[in-house]
Amino acid sequence: MSDTAKVSLFGIFAAIGAAVAFSVIDVIFKFLSGDYPLYQVVMLRSIVAMIVLMAVIIPLEGGFGILRTRQPRLHLLRSLAVLFANLCFFTGLAIMPIAEAVAIAFATPLVVTTLSVIFLKERVGPWRWLAVAVGFLGILIIMRPGPGTFQAAAFLPFLGACGYATLHVLTRRAGGSDKAATLSFYPTLGFLVVSALVGLATGDGRFATSDSAALQFVLRAWVWPAPEDWLLFLTVGLAGSVGGYLVSQAYRLCEAGLVAPFEYNAMPMAVFWGVLVFDEWPEPAVWIGSALIIGAGLVSVWRETRRNRPAPRPRPRSTG
Repeated sequence: MSDTAKVSLFGIFAAIGAAVAFSVIDVIFKFLSGDYPLYQVVMLRSIVAMIVLMAVIIPLEGGFGILRTRQPRLHLLRSLAVLFANLCFFTGLAIMPIAEAVAIAFATPLVVTTLSVIFLKERVGPWRWLAVAVGFLGILIIMRPGPGTFQAAAFLPFLGACGYATLHVLTRRAGGSDKAATLSFYPTLGFLVVSALVGLATGDGRFATSDSAALQFVLRAWVWPAPEDWLLFLTVGLAGSVGGYLVSQAYRLCEAGLVAPFEYNAMPMAVFWGVLVFDEWPEPAVWIGSALIIGAGLVSVWRETRRNRPAPRPRPRSTG
């Protein structure tokens, strides 16, 4: 196996590991959303994630000197993108079935493929463009944009997908000079700062006057965690640090269009968590749309594999 193939394989496994970690985050966020505000869950998760980064991951990658970067503006944009993505996705997740929200969020790899052409000048052939089109058709089937069937809440995970796609493309651009731990550190720092500021401004619950479940999740008062919930906050923080590091590593090493489809592993995990924890069985439209999205991702991976396969060596001519 060539060195390029080994790097690509490592990036793919990192993307799969990140999908597993993020599925754990999704189910815990949804579980906690009934009792705690979004900024509190984000803050406690970020504190744990920052401890893991500072104590384990950063020292393993070369020490605190790796935090120096020549691209502060790019990291600021990455942090803003992931903050926007989290606000939209987790607010939608709090009021939608988990499998449906995750399925709509699968627009991320499709948007990544498009943005990677525009901003990263990566080559995407007709088969992968067809995969993007089919994937977006799957998104429309799940969102059901028709009278009496469309829910405005479905826009939230879609907007979150656009934010995550922007993050991934910026990660790919930053990855040439910064390590994965550096790419994980600045968004985590952004989460800490913004969640602390929001908590100070809204922590007494004075703005939580709306009947909207989404606004209640964003603006409700700070609640001291119950003893049994501390383990959940610890788990979501650990999953956040590991998942953030793995996805940064994946997009730093590989083309965005190659890595993105492997995040589809989150779909069967979302169905599993939805049935096991929330007794939420996906509707037929979710199954059909998810099949189209996952199929589009597999086609994209197949074409990428064929494109990067080395040409066979010519056989020597017989002299006999």
